[in-house]
Amino acid sequence: MNRQAQAAVLFLVGGAMLHAGTTDLYLRYVKAGLRPLLLAAGAVLIATAAATVWYELRRSRAARQSPEGDEPHEEYGDGHGHGHDHGHREPRISWLLVLPLFALILVAPPALGSYSALRTGTAVQPPLAYTALPAGDPVEIGLVDYASRAAYGHGRTLKGRKVEITGFVALDRGGTPYLVRMALNCCAADAQPVKIGLSGKLPPVLRPDAWLKITGTYTGKRTKDPVNGGIIPFIDVIEARPVPTPKDPYDESWNQ
Repeated sequence: MNRQAQAAVLFLVGGAMLHAGTTDLYLRYVKAGLRPLLLAAGAVLIATAAATVWYELRRSRAARQSPEGDEPHEEYGDGHGHGHDHGHREPRISWLLVLPLFALILVAPPALGSYSALRTGTAVQPPLAYTALPAGDPVEIGLVDYASRAAYGHGRTLKGRKVEITGFVALDRGGTPYLVRMALNCCAADAQPVKIGLSGKLPPVLRPDAWLKITGTYTGKRTKDPVNGGIIPFIDVIEARPVPTPKDPYDESWNQ
């Protein structure tokens, strides 16, 4: 892989990052707040590729303009005046660096779902403050917000209110249904599930990874996550209807 090839790879990676950052594709990898940094990184990579090409063109032009007597370099030969340019090429295995690039361009990875959620303990955390819910009935709140209020606030701010929560379905080995949202700090690599159990009026068929919007009320029922012993609060379902996968499948309110 010579300098020109390296510049091409840098340009393609930078272009892929800009493409992801200017569309919703980046939400599969990082949280929404990191979009400016992703765009900046893509621009830097493209600028680096352009600078590499410019440097190589300048060096080639200087080599062509130099006297012929200055061209041989015996220190790169075999002692008999025969140069071995191929001895200074990078190993061909370096081309494997291109494979992740093609994966980024050609394959949009799905968001983490029930498979990951059931193998990782719930990451519900106590909220910074128990603020009053907005006016309205029902009121739409985040799954992480509900789980925190129900698990650590004992539902004091939820009692007497109908809430709407969106998440995807996960079924444990015993068939217990959960509504889940993956919460993240910065990127999909550190995503952790927050789970709430479903009771009450449930659909006759629940399909794992299907997205639902639940209308329900607080219930004191809770259980322990078998993975890490964390609290999994429940919600008493009044209505459940399928919804499309949201543009941003991750919940970013976990660490706010």
